[in-house]
Parts: sequence; C-alpha cells; structure tokens
Amino acid sequence: MDIRKKIDLLLGRFLVLIMAIMVINVLWQVFTRYVTGTPSSFTDELARYLMIWVGVLGAAYVSGRNMHVAIDVLPSKASTKTQQKLKILVNVLIILFALVAFVIGGIRLVYISYILGQHSPALNVPLAVVYLVIPISGLLIIFYKTSDILKKS
Repeated sequence: MDIRKKIDLLLGRFLVLIMAIMVINVLWQVFTRYVTGTPSSFTDELARYLMIWVGVLGAAYVSGRNMHVAIDVLPSKASTKTQQKLKILVNVLIILFALVAFVIGGIRLVYISYILGQHSPALNVPLAVVYLVIPISGLLIIFYKTSDILKKS
C-alpha cells in the first residue's frame, strides 16, 4: 500500500472518529438539557470545535479523492493534451492557495493564538490547538495535489 492510500485511510478513519464523538456529544447535550434539565456546559463548545475539524479536514480528504466541486465547461471542450495542462495548472493554483492561506496563514493564526494565550471559555483548551487543523489540512492538500501532478507526469 502506497503512502497516499495510507494517509487516505488514516484521515478517513479519523474523520469518522470525530463524527462519532460529535454525535455522542450532541446526544449528551440533548439528554442533559431535556431529561435532567441542567444542560452540560461544555458540549456546545466541543461540538463547534469538532465541526471545525470535520469541515477543514474533510476538505483536505475530498481534495485528495478529487471529489471537489469543479466547473468543467472549458476542459470538456479542449483536447486531451490541453485538458492535462489545465489539470496541472489547476493543481498548481490549489497548491499555491493552500500554501498561502492554509499553511502560512494557519501557522500565523496558531502562533498568534498561542502567544496571546487564548483559551476556550468552557473547555479551557488553547485555541491554538483548535486552529492547528488549518495548517495540517493545508499540508495534506499540498501533498495530495503534488501527488496528482507527479502521477500525471
């Protein structure tokens, strides 16, 4: 099994785990709110942070599986050689965006949150840990798109 398949498998399982924790968390919130009458104080915040991780890591996973939304009007009318060039160009643009926005911007956000000592109110978790998913996802997207370019070459 190559490294890409291993990362896909690991990332997919991690996303399933996060979703399972989120479901249990929300069920606990509903139970404590409506059955006991005293809602749990941390579940809302935990669900929010888990949703961030699922959304951002899910974007990287979908990018790796090439299942993202795409408008293919132009490529479908082009020759096979031009289609390949367009795919490479699109992958390079995605890599550049992921590098600048996710990796560089995400690392700056994590660093600033860490330096300022920001913590979540209910869980008291450093927000740098919550934001860490952004550069991780960016690195995954860069890996997947670089792999796609090398596979086509």
